[in-house]
Amino acid sequence: MQQVEMHDVESWKTRNPPCPTLTQNESAAVAVMRQNRLIKAREGDLIETRGDPIFDVKGLVHPPGRIVAFIRYFAAAKGRRNREGRTYDKVYPLSERYALLQDRFPEYLVFDPVFDETLCEVPVNDVTKHYEPARHLRELRFSIALDSLQYKALCFAELLKKNANIPWESVGISGSIMIGLHTANSDIDPIVYGSENCKRTRAALEGFFKTDNELVKPYTRQDLKVLFDFRSKDTIMNFEDFVRTESRKALQGKYEGTDYFVRCVRDWNENGEEYGIVQYKNMGRARIEATVADDSQSLFTPCSYKIESMRQLEGKKIESIEEIASFRGRFCESAKKGEVVNASGKVEQVTDNLHKNKYLRLLIGGNPADCIILKGQESAR
Repeated sequence: MQQVEMHDVESWKTRNPPCPTLTQNESAAVAVMRQNRLIKAREGDLIETRGDPIFDVKGLVHPPGRIVAFIRYFAAAKGRRNREGRTYDKVYPLSERYALLQDRFPEYLVFDPVFDETLCEVPVNDVTKHYEPARHLRELRFSIALDSLQYKALCFAELLKKNANIPWESVGISGSIMIGLHTANSDIDPIVYGSENCKRTRAALEGFFKTDNELVKPYTRQDLKVLFDFRSKDTIMNFEDFVRTESRKALQGKYEGTDYFVRCVRDWNENGEEYGIVQYKNMGRARIEATVADDSQSLFTPCSYKIESMRQLEGKKIESIEEIASFRGRFCESAKKGEVVNASGKVEQVTDNLHKNKYLRLLIGGNPADCIILKGQESAR
């Protein structure tokens, strides 16, 4: 495994006094939650179970006693990542994740009647570790020794915090850095919580791009080709369509030469959905053309786009679809209000039992053919 250079952070500490550790009451509360197996997990968290598989949590809505999460890292004799004397491998494409789960952890694959789909749902009682990005960033800020990538992630988080004028509590570091499985070539995965904080962060990143900031750079066409080759394992798309969509995004790019993706997540008090209140029914697949009527939720994971003037291009004839949605970060910032898009995905009937509302949405991200593509526009960069 490639070694990660250690970095002296004393100079950073002189400018940024360490944040406080968990108070006695906070530590006691965490201990009680773990003893009672009450884990409040959300998008961007990671969980570890017996046998050391590590899963990334999806969304903010989970069944009682279970967490919707998909395997990301697993112990392997010839793994390319090392932690505490054990070697691990990483799995990314959804098809490979499902195959690995079926082979090694079939008990976690269950049909969920609310989502009308077979999902990976980890029982809370199986969780041995719960990794939270905001808590990990706090640990990085208080650490006396960081390796070079950890230090870079910490500095990037500080840059976002200061330029977006958001509190430390709303920022976290997720991904391989959070669980100690990163290499020198790993990317940086910041997380920002809260709608207003996320909007401020995106504005700050857009400002960096406009002012030709030396630290934060948008992807070049060559960078996008590398990203395209990686994404093509899981999402089938023409390269020019890919460039037209991805070149405008501010939540992804490079910080001091290292890839980053900033995940924007609604805060707990902004999530009005509880498991079972809203139900979903698979209505088959479709390809549509539509105009984006509202893109205000496009920067979040999960993301959504309200649409109008829908025209069905393929699939069983259906009524008008009201929104395009995805649980995957790659579909954030894909279109703006007023733009026309082509999209392919799974049609779902959404029944909101609380507000007595029923409508159709197009869910993208679960199939390699799923996409959202800008129609007939030139790349912005």
